Amino acid sequence: MKGPKRPIHAVATWVRRQPPKVKVFLALVSALAALVLLRLVVHDHDNFFVAAEAVHALGVSVLIYKLTKEKTCAGLSLKSQELTALFLAVRLYCSFVMEFDLHTVLDSATLVTTLWVIYMIRLNLKSSYMEEKDNLKIYHVVIPCSVLSFIIHPTTQHHILNRIFWAFCVYLEAVSVLPQLRVMQNTKIVEPFTAHYVFALGVARFLSCAHWLLQVWDTRGRLLTALGYGLWPPMVLLCEIVQTFILADFCYYYVQSILGGQLVLRLPSGVV
Repeated sequence: MKGPKRPIHAVATWVRRQPPKVKVFLALVSALAALVLLRLVVHDHDNFFVAAEAVHALGVSVLIYKLTKEKTCAGLSLKSQELTALFLAVRLYCSFVMEFDLHTVLDSATLVTTLWVIYMIRLNLKSSYMEEKDNLKIYHVVIPCSVLSFIIHPTTQHHILNRIFWAFCVYLEAVSVLPQLRVMQNTKIVEPFTAHYVFALGVARFLSCAHWLLQVWDTRGRLLTALGYGLWPPMVLLCEIVQTFILADFCYYYVQSILGGQLVLRLPSGVV
């Protein structure tokens, strides 16, 4: 005779059985509830951006542990790491010439560790790199971001090239995880360290999105005016939301797997 289900497991089972539209609605409600809770608990919402950088750094630390201790890069996307290094390098340049602050230091540290991960995958652990699974072309991501940055960019007093570069790194950051998701889509089975890393990215994206949305909320929309005019302000918010929802599905299955006591994450068809 089966024992009673744990409440969390029962809720997860019920959610899993719902149609896609209901799942989307529940995800939106959960996200809004989380934003309201964060607004009530955390008073200085600038801390969310720092927290997002810290969580990203934690995710990269998981990768470093995987590469040094496990001696394998199986399941990792080199292309995602290269895209991450590219948008960090561009953002670091923009930060130096436009607004040198704490984020400049955080981005510098993250860029160094990301370059080290790329070095390990390309040279030391090349034999375990799943190149055939990492088959999303980089130019399919970089070219649309480049074109969009020429069309829609900030309207500040900075030099036009710096404004285009800033827009480019915002757009590229939003979609830099796509090659990693393609690798997981191709393999269907995600080992623990890779799953922890991608989940950390999802949490970091959510915190960054919360930072922008709560800032807009607190300033009654005046922040959008401070960012400039035209299509750029809503594009910044849209990119933050896109980053979050790109990883939302994976994060749901990650949490479900952890609660179920599974070390290896098995993704159903159609996820990511």
